[in-house]
Amino acid sequence: MTDGLYQNHTRHLQMIEPFVPILVAVGTGFAVLTSRIYNKIGHLDTRIDGIELQIVQGYVTKDDFNSALTRMEQHLIRMEDKIDAIANNKCKG
Repeated sequence: MTDGLYQNHTRHLQMIEPFVPILVAVGTGFAVLTSRIYNKIGHLDTRIDGIELQIVQGYVTKDDFNSALTRMEQHLIRMEDKIDAIANNKCKG
């Protein structure tokens, strides 16, 4: 009686054996594909960061910003001086 059960059990194992390498191959292929996708995404992210940096550097340089800020400060100082002169003239007269 146990011989028949053993033969049924081994027959089921023989039916499963061809699928094990297929499942391992599919799993490995999926892992490789996922790894490549993440590598490509990382590479694209690095390239986009570089492009963003080039755009920012080309848009306004630090020297241009400093010269514009210096000119603005000079205009504001002249305006303050004019306002102070007007206020002093009104206080005196």
